[in-house]
Amino acid sequence: MENYIEPNPIIVKPLENFCLYLKFADGKEKIYNMSKLIKKNPAYIKLKDYEYFKLVKLAGETVEWPNGEDVCPENLYYDSIEC
Repeated sequence: MENYIEPNPIIVKPLENFCLYLKFADGKEKIYNMSKLIKKNPAYIKLKDYEYFKLVKLAGETVEWPNGEDVCPENLYYDSIEC
């Protein structure tokens, strides 16, 4: 992949409508929308509960929830929208 950047989130905050605010080590601030992923992937069934969704935290080079649900760091970076 040309101009590949190693995604490294340093801040994550849950937003409304199952979105995540992410700030990366390269200074980029992005919004990652998880609503479609939550609807179509059974591995994320617990994230449909917004109170549980809000428990997101940083975990190494990605983000995760208490039961181990996580998102590929490349998806967080490349499939999000800059804000």
